[in-house]
Amino acid sequence: MAAYRVRGRALPSESLVEIWIVDGAVSSEPVAGADTLADDGWILPGLVDAHCHVGIKYGGGHEDLAGSIEQARTERDVGALLLRDAGSPVDTRVLDDYEDLPRIIRAGRHIASPKRYIPGLAVDIEDESQLPDAVRQQARFGDGWVKLVGDWIDRSVGDLRPLWDEQILKAAIDAAHEEGARVTAHVFGEDALPGLIGAGIDCIEHGTGLTDETVDMMVEHGTALVPTLVNIETFPSIADSATKYPVYARHMRDLHSRVADTVGRAHDAGVPIFAGTDAGGSIRHGRIADEVHALTRIGMSPTDALGAASWNARSWLGHPGLEHGAPADLLVYSEDPRTGPNVLSSPDVIVLRGIPTKRPA
Repeated sequence: MAAYRVRGRALPSESLVEIWIVDGAVSSEPVAGADTLADDGWILPGLVDAHCHVGIKYGGGHEDLAGSIEQARTERDVGALLLRDAGSPVDTRVLDDYEDLPRIIRAGRHIASPKRYIPGLAVDIEDESQLPDAVRQQARFGDGWVKLVGDWIDRSVGDLRPLWDEQILKAAIDAAHEEGARVTAHVFGEDALPGLIGAGIDCIEHGTGLTDETVDMMVEHGTALVPTLVNIETFPSIADSATKYPVYARHMRDLHSRVADTVGRAHDAGVPIFAGTDAGGSIRHGRIADEVHALTRIGMSPTDALGAASWNARSWLGHPGLEHGAPADLLVYSEDPRTGPNVLSSPDVIVLRGIPTKRPA
C-alpha cells in the first residue's frame, strides 16, 4: 500500500501537525518517499452521521444493493466516513467488503409493536413480554447497538403514545447490556422519555419532547442525545398530512416550534449531543454538514458542533481520531470547515482506510 503525507492544522487543537499514512493507519513517524496529499489546510477525523439509515429508500421502502451502495457513496463524498445506521430492514453487511465505502455501525432492525411504526421497517412484537428476547436477537445481529421505537402515533387515541411498559423496558435494556450492546430509541413526545431514561437507555433519538425533568434525568444517567434537527424540519409537513388526527397534528407543530429551546436547554445542562441526520426515508443522504450547522443554531459553538460530527462522536462510538496507529480515516480542507456547511460538505482530500478517495486537483 502506498504511503502518504499530510501537513496542516489539526482540529480541534488547531496545532500544526505533520502526519503520515502507511498500511492504512495514521503514523507520527516520517515515511520516506511518501506522496504529499496536502502541505497546508485543516485536518480532522472523518465525519460521523450518528443517525442514518442505509438501505431505506428516499420516500420509503427497501433499497436494493446498488441503491445502498449509492447511499453510502453519497455519505462518503461529503466526508461522512463513519455511519451509525440506526435501524435498517436491509442487511447491509455486504457493504463492509467495499474499501471505498464508509464504515457502518449497525443497530439491526427497529423493534416496535404492530401498527405502531412505519410499515415494513420494524420487527413487530405482538406481546411486549417478548421484547427482551427480541432485543437480544437484534443485539447479536447488530454492531453493538439496538434501536427501539419508543413512541409513535396511536390512532385509537389520536396522538403520540409510548409503546412499552416501563418494567419491560428495564428488562430489555438490561438484556442488551448483557449482550454488550447499547440501546437507543426513537422518541418524539414527552411521555415515553421518563421510562426509557429511567430504565437505563444509552441514547435518545430526536428528543423533541424533553422537559426540564427529563433533561435532568439524562444528565444523571449520562444519556446521550442525537436530535436529528434536519429531520425535525419535516414536522410541519407531517402535521399537514395528519388531518384525521388534529391533536397529533397540533402536538407535532408544537414540538417543532420549540425544538431550538428544547435541544438548547439539553446542551446547556450538559447532555452529550451528537450529530445525526436521519437520512433515509424522508431525508436525503449527504446532509451531515446541514446538521452541524443546525447544531450551532441551538447554542453549540462551531467547534463543538463540528466535534459532535467528528472527534467527539468517534470517541463516543469507540472509534479513534488522528492519533498514532489509528485507522487513517481523515479529511483535509483548504478553508476552515467551521465556516459553514458549504465548506464542510466539500473536503479537498478524503482518506478512507488509508486510501485517498478524493485528492487535490
